[in-house]
Amino acid sequence: MLKLFSYPITLLYFICFGLTLVIFHPIQWICLNLFGYTAHKASVSILNWFLMRCTNLLGTRYRFENPIKIPTDKPLIIVTNHQSMYDIPPIIWHMRQHHPKFVSKIELGKGIPSVSYNLRHGGSALIDRKDPKQSIAALQELGSYIEEHARSAVIFPEGTRSRTGVPKPFRTTGLKVLMKQAPSALIVPISINNSWKMLRFGQFPMGLGSFIKFKVHPPLENSGDADQLIKKIEETITNGITEFKK
Repeated sequence: MLKLFSYPITLLYFICFGLTLVIFHPIQWICLNLFGYTAHKASVSILNWFLMRCTNLLGTRYRFENPIKIPTDKPLIIVTNHQSMYDIPPIIWHMRQHHPKFVSKIELGKGIPSVSYNLRHGGSALIDRKDPKQSIAALQELGSYIEEHARSAVIFPEGTRSRTGVPKPFRTTGLKVLMKQAPSALIVPISINNSWKMLRFGQFPMGLGSFIKFKVHPPLENSGDADQLIKKIEETITNGITEFKK
């Protein structure tokens, strides 16, 4: 019954979602080309606030727990588990003072209004998973960028999203590259719960009534043995994932 009820609501959601992306595409272009980075960054933050409001039509709620005062004058490497594309807007909005840039697959760099434009022009890294050399170069560029400008890089070390919420083992290469290129960065682990429920029925219809929870853990210094540090990061994030399909 819940799935049947979801069909008309999902149609309404997709209309609002699509219109938001189409409307903000020229807004981003104007902000970037006429007013520069700061205006473009503000437009992206507002876009993602509206994308979150679109999901409210599906009964989606958010809780973003961040009791830590993270400095804004240092680069950050934000490391988090990955459950769906709906992980992204809350991070962009709630971490906006840290200028988050994402590590994303290269295919998303074209064809999606607003999203592709921001990925290409907002400072994010687009990686070709079939080309390790290109991927490493893009990650090195992102690491150097956040180190120079005291901004943040967001990486999902699982590589692909978990469709059940159960965390997958970390792939460490990309994270190690960022850590090496941004030695002064603080590493901020985030645990995400329930984002997978947005896609519990697949891409259509959408899941209703999801309560997506984000938990920001205390930052870690980027120092010492990289493998041991990554192990600690993975354990911290995994221990914060408590709600998944068994």
